Amino acid sequence: VEAVRLAAPCGRERRITCAAVLMDYNAMELRPDLQIDGVSPELDESPWMEAASSPEALVLELAEAKARAAAVCGSLRDHLVLGADQVAEVDGTIPGKPGTPQRAIEQLGLLAGRSHRLLTGLALLDTASGELRTHLDIEVLHMRPLSLQERQTYVAREDVLGCAGSYRIEGLGIALFSSLKVPDWTGVVGLPLMATSRLLREAGVDPLAGLP
Repeated sequence: VEAVRLAAPCGRERRITCAAVLMDYNAMELRPDLQIDGVSPELDESPWMEAASSPEALVLELAEAKARAAAVCGSLRDHLVLGADQVAEVDGTIPGKPGTPQRAIEQLGLLAGRSHRLLTGLALLDTASGELRTHLDIEVLHMRPLSLQERQTYVAREDVLGCAGSYRIEGLGIALFSSLKVPDWTGVVGLPLMATSRLLREAGVDPLAGLP
């Protein structure tokens, strides 16, 4: 992904780096005429998974950890670094990323016929000042009852092994659901862009600046 600079109101240019796989789908929708640096910091998430007191705490802590790891590994001294993490949660259980087709089929069986939450943590780190801004996005989705055959067919047709909850709702996965309670649809398919825009404005970067 090519680098860009966004001008803050003070006239000083700030570079934005996104340390999240989530940015691949919709970060560019924020400003389709611009491109944002993307980086994938190497981070072992298992210590956070084991120690987190709640799903809410987990995604916020991982988002911050990713932002700080990206800032260090990229030697980013005057950047706004956005870290993000997303998990699915049902009745206090975090299914995680399946990793294998069999595990994906099992995860869909856990979610089928029930409501679950999709939680996204955002952390915007200003590497110049050290200031950190965070946001927790929560969307509620209800998956319809699914037969074993339906789950097997879906997993065979869509690459979901790296997806929280074992589905891609922006693709064939929408056929698995009966209802959604989502204040921000972009928070389901990737970065919650309303919250991302607010964090950027608070940091002095207006996503609308410079538009005709």
